[in-house]
Amino acid sequence: MSNNPSPDRASDSDRSASSAAFSPLYQQIKSLLLQSLDRGEWKPGEAIPSELELAARFQVSQGTVRKAIDELAAENLLLRRQGKGTFVATHHEAKVRFRFLRLTPDDGKSSISSSKVLECRRVKAPADIAALLELRTGDTVVNMRRLLSFDQTPTILDDIWLPGAVFKGLTAESLARYRGPLYGLFESEFGVSMVRADEKIRAVSATPDQADTLQIASGSPLLQVERVSYTYGDRPMEVRRGLYVTERFFYKNSLN
Repeated sequence: MSNNPSPDRASDSDRSASSAAFSPLYQQIKSLLLQSLDRGEWKPGEAIPSELELAARFQVSQGTVRKAIDELAAENLLLRRQGKGTFVATHHEAKVRFRFLRLTPDDGKSSISSSKVLECRRVKAPADIAALLELRTGDTVVNMRRLLSFDQTPTILDDIWLPGAVFKGLTAESLARYRGPLYGLFESEFGVSMVRADEKIRAVSATPDQADTLQIASGSPLLQVERVSYTYGDRPMEVRRGLYVTERFFYKNSLN
């Protein structure tokens, strides 16, 4: 068994040799699998090769490949299906669709969700948004405002910013025609998979305009959630600032 997974060594030349030397072998395999996902070798929803095939490709043991895949599955980047194999996670999948949304009904019952895009335009990036997206101030971004309702009750008002160069062709008209999850659209139409996110949370009061949209009283308490979502390689692809009505919901998170 080789300690250097040779078939993909050339494509991994940008990594530091010294850091790779001190990485456990399964972590090196995990890194190579992430590079293949980033390149689009396996699309969202598609099966990846078997553990046996990947072990032969990287010249390592099947157990090493399994440990790398286990970590990617724990991070919701891959999905194991009993008797069928391992698949690239997709936001079209029910298990993955709402994994970044931590709002949970007080009664624990499932709610029927619906979304409405209120606005979508291309604008110059404000300085704070440009910094979060690693763009230059004034670069073009797509800015959309969306209202998410549960059981027909307005619950989340989102302001979303996306890099304009990546999301060419995203318009209010195309969003109006689309019926699936927003991150699913990003995957299928723009080749962008959101794989992780960082969030900041604070309590705020609803302005008159926000209150009117959310159908609540002006000054009502809201939970403001700022999310920066990343694709492979820790590249920021979305800034989302959501205002959450929590009269019937709470924010749930698991800490390890």
